[in-house]
Amino acid sequence: MAEYVVQLTEVVKSFGELRAVDRVSLNVRPGEFLTLLGPSGCGKTTTLRMIGGFESPDAGEILIQGKNVTGVPPAERNTSMVFQDYALFPHMTVAENIAFGLRMRKIPPREIRARTEEALRLVNLSTYGSRKPHQLSGGQKQRVALARSLVLQPAVLLLDEPLGALDAQIRKQMQLELKNIQQQLGQTFIYVTHDQEESLTMSDQIAIMNNGRIEQLGSPEEVYETPATPFVASFLGDCNLLEGTLRETCGNSTIFEHPRLGPLKGSLNAKTATDCRVNSPAFYCVRPENISMRPVEGLDPVEAGLSSVKGVITQRVYRGGVTRYVVRSGNEEITAETLGKGTAAPGETVILTWKPKDAVILPMSQAKQQRDKAAATENSCPGRFSDEASGEG
Repeated sequence: MAEYVVQLTEVVKSFGELRAVDRVSLNVRPGEFLTLLGPSGCGKTTTLRMIGGFESPDAGEILIQGKNVTGVPPAERNTSMVFQDYALFPHMTVAENIAFGLRMRKIPPREIRARTEEALRLVNLSTYGSRKPHQLSGGQKQRVALARSLVLQPAVLLLDEPLGALDAQIRKQMQLELKNIQQQLGQTFIYVTHDQEESLTMSDQIAIMNNGRIEQLGSPEEVYETPATPFVASFLGDCNLLEGTLRETCGNSTIFEHPRLGPLKGSLNAKTATDCRVNSPAFYCVRPENISMRPVEGLDPVEAGLSSVKGVITQRVYRGGVTRYVVRSGNEEITAETLGKGTAAPGETVILTWKPKDAVILPMSQAKQQRDKAAATENSCPGRFSDEASGEG
């Protein structure tokens, strides 16, 4: 048996001048639930469609179970795809929809019946076999679409935002059911979504894509707690990205200078600095749920070892189990969360604290540095730019 069910090596796909997938390499192990996560247009669906054979790569290789399938049509790849729009045949019953692919493969009728009944049981629709699609809810239709793919016993099941059309409550229920089915069968899933919570709930591994590339691949815990880039930090959940400079690295600790922050003097510490150079511009990332907030009045000194920031609350939003606060400190706004309703109010001065192990320092991209430099130059020389724009001078 091949070590990997699916392997992509330096895969490229362009549509005209747009490079949708840019040298993507990826290995998927047997029984793994891998999610391709990213915003619209990042290349995740194109990558999935190339694995399924619905698009052909311009360069690179795609292997399934160790066999090079680049250029092989979908029907010969031992894959199956579940789409967002269900794609059920309206004139067929649920059982007939599920059995359709087996009939096309000329599987014996007795085996078709047995596999169809097992697929219906697996998706909790054992008593729905004689119904037509129009008699089903959205969640039930998606179960039928899933059963129709699973009954083919593919090496890998490809799912293209299959829960996107469902309402929030049914969607959460289906997330748990999908994960349960995947674990029960030991089936390999490659799942596409732009929903961060969905990816964290179901995945063994998450590949976060941006501009046609994979920015980070890892377990849900790895990509959430130790993001590799500012994009990953801000896309997967909420993260405060504070601008400043990495000044020093000391063993397992790093020191970050924060000129844009307010009154509290000193530097911020973090557990790691990913691909950052000393004395280079960087982002300091700490998530709202890792920040504690306390009033200034009568406050004991901040506990040694904690990073701290002083500021004024500008916004309070109650969100059920938590209350979210926006605190302005100097030229930065920092978001913090407290459990329950929270008693602080806008206008109060507070101190925010967090543990260095809950923060990471990330490199500022060259493009960001260049934009900031250009903006600073333009602001310092407004007359020159206005003359050039008007054709004078």
